[in-house]
Amino acid sequence: MLKGQDVENEALYNTIMKLDKTYFTAYNECDMKTQSEFYDEDIEFYHDMGGLATDKAELLKSIEKNICGKVTRTLIEESVEVHPIKDFGAIQIGMHKFYNNQEPNAISKPTKFIVIWKKTNSKWLMSRVISLH
Repeated sequence: MLKGQDVENEALYNTIMKLDKTYFTAYNECDMKTQSEFYDEDIEFYHDMGGLATDKAELLKSIEKNICGKVTRTLIEESVEVHPIKDFGAIQIGMHKFYNNQEPNAISKPTKFIVIWKKTNSKWLMSRVISLH
């Protein structure tokens, strides 16, 4: 059994983990088109150091300027929990590490994240993101 999961929610867990992998492959490879497809138009992105971002286009510009070619993310898979949100989607909670290739000797410490996934028809979108460092 998956950590923090029950058999009933295993399919949801697998769906969210696949979405996470697809999104962060795009993130790590600077595929801005794919990243754009994952964010809800009504995104709220809370970053403990960067503040609140609510403009999808500005968020993507910031990622392109500050992340692309500089930072990669690795998921700590065993830390991830996925819970359904009735009639809305799911919440994903976990830990990940970021590696800054501008600082190759820097130690990357695991940090916590929370993503609220919104399901519309057959598409899943990130509607709220909390990134802590």
